[in-house]
Amino acid sequence: MEERLGIAGSGAIACGLAATAAQHGEVLLWARSERSADRARGMVSKWCGKLSEEPIADRVTIVSTLEELAGATFLVEAVAEDHATKAGVLSELGRHSNGTAVLATTTSSLSVAELARETGKADRFVGLHVFNPVPKMDLIELAYAPEAVDEVRARARDLCGALGKTAVEVPDIAGFVVNRLLFPYLFSAVDLLEETGMDPAAIDRCMQLGAGHPMGPLALLDYVGLDVSKAIGEAIGTKVPARVEALVAAGDLGKKTGRGFIDWTK
Repeated sequence: MEERLGIAGSGAIACGLAATAAQHGEVLLWARSERSADRARGMVSKWCGKLSEEPIADRVTIVSTLEELAGATFLVEAVAEDHATKAGVLSELGRHSNGTAVLATTTSSLSVAELARETGKADRFVGLHVFNPVPKMDLIELAYAPEAVDEVRARARDLCGALGKTAVEVPDIAGFVVNRLLFPYLFSAVDLLEETGMDPAAIDRCMQLGAGHPMGPLALLDYVGLDVSKAIGEAIGTKVPARVEALVAAGDLGKKTGRGFIDWTK
C-alpha cells in the first residue's frame, strides 16, 4: 500500500478499516479518550486476528491527538454520522494535513461537497463510503466534491484496490446508491412488523430464505445501529418508523448496545 492511512475515529467503521489496511501497511488511528482507545485496541486486535496469522495489529498505532495524524498521506474521518461532529474533525484535519495529503470522509448519507468545504481543501477531498463490517464487505462507494482534482480521484481508486476492495464512483446525493435504495426497504420491514405483530426473527427468516439475503432487514438495522439508521433515513428523506424513533430514544440502538429489534445478549 503506497499510502499511509490516518483514521480519525475509534468505532466499528474506523477499527474495521484500520484492520483491513494493516494487512498492507502501517496505520495511524485517533481515539478521543483513553476509554475509546482501549475499546479500539480490542476491536482492531480481534479483526486482525481473523484476517492474518501474522501480528498485524502491531501495525496500527493509536494516537490521542488529531495533530499526530499529520504524517499520514491519506486522512480519513470516521466519526459519528452528524454533520457538525464530522465538520469539526475535518476542519482540524485540514489544518494539520500537508499540501499533498488526501482528505476523506466515511459518511454514508451526508453531502460530500459540504463536508469538503469544512476542510478548506475541497480539491483534495473524497467521500470514501466503506460498509460495515469493513473487512468483509467488498464495495467502497466513492463520491467527490466538484473541485476534486484527477490526482485525488486516482489515488482514491488506487487505495481501494490496495485494500482489496471494489470502488464504484457514485453521485454526491444523499445516501449515494446503496443506502438510498436500501433504507426504504429496511424501514418497510419495520412497518410490516408493526402492521402484523410478527416476530422480528420470522420476518428476517422470510427474507433470508425467500429472497436469498444474507441477513434479514431487522437484524441489519440493528447491525448498522438504529441511531445511524435514523440519521440516514432523515438524510435521504425517507420517513423513519415510529418504532425506530422509540428504540433510539430508549437507548436501544441495536447490536452495539445489546438490544434493538433483537436481543443480542442471548
